[in-house]
Amino acid sequence: MSKILSNKNNLQVLHEDNHIIIVNKRAGDIVQGDKTGDKPLSDVVKSYLKDKYNKDGNVYLGVVHRLDRPTTGIVMFAKTSKALPRLNKLFAEKTAKKTYWALVKEQPPKTSDTLIHWLKKNPKNNKSTAYIKEVDGSKKAILHYKIIKTLDNFYLLEVDLETGRHHQIRVQLASIGCSIKGDLKYGFDRSNRDASISLHARTLRFVHPVKKEEVFITAPLPNDPLWNACNT
Repeated sequence: MSKILSNKNNLQVLHEDNHIIIVNKRAGDIVQGDKTGDKPLSDVVKSYLKDKYNKDGNVYLGVVHRLDRPTTGIVMFAKTSKALPRLNKLFAEKTAKKTYWALVKEQPPKTSDTLIHWLKKNPKNNKSTAYIKEVDGSKKAILHYKIIKTLDNFYLLEVDLETGRHHQIRVQLASIGCSIKGDLKYGFDRSNRDASISLHARTLRFVHPVKKEEVFITAPLPNDPLWNACNT
């Protein structure tokens, strides 16, 4: 189980050692700075480390991977320049295994399935389109899903990715009629109250790049009545 640490930066730290820090991202946080100018999660983590270790100078922090802004869950950063390329390699080679949970209103066609599409990103509206055959400029996308809980009006899906494409889970689930709760961009009819979408990076399993020990992290679900029902 992950150890959750509280701090004045309102950061939920799931794991920290000399080389790595893993946090539970909130909906609305951006992992890295963008054109909005909003303070990114990377800066929040730097502030936390600066305060914790009373550092006078700049704090090193390497961004290993990202999550969409309305998505919640596990985000890992490198605390050392030694760890960053090794962590990048873990994700590039798909040896770091991340599992997502998603809430959808419509029942998927099958209780479990593998979805294969070709996704093409439109930078103008920051949206991807799924095609059943390869088209010019598209990239192959593969995911596996299964229904792990049936709620009163929603289905909880566990999703594993084979590829890491732009908005992959969102667009692939939408393509089978299962838009993620709150995801207006991909066809859900209502937004969530906090502007989130009900997609959560739930677990991460990897071999530590320095210690060579297996690390398994679970990110607690957002405090929301529907997510709370998934814990029971």
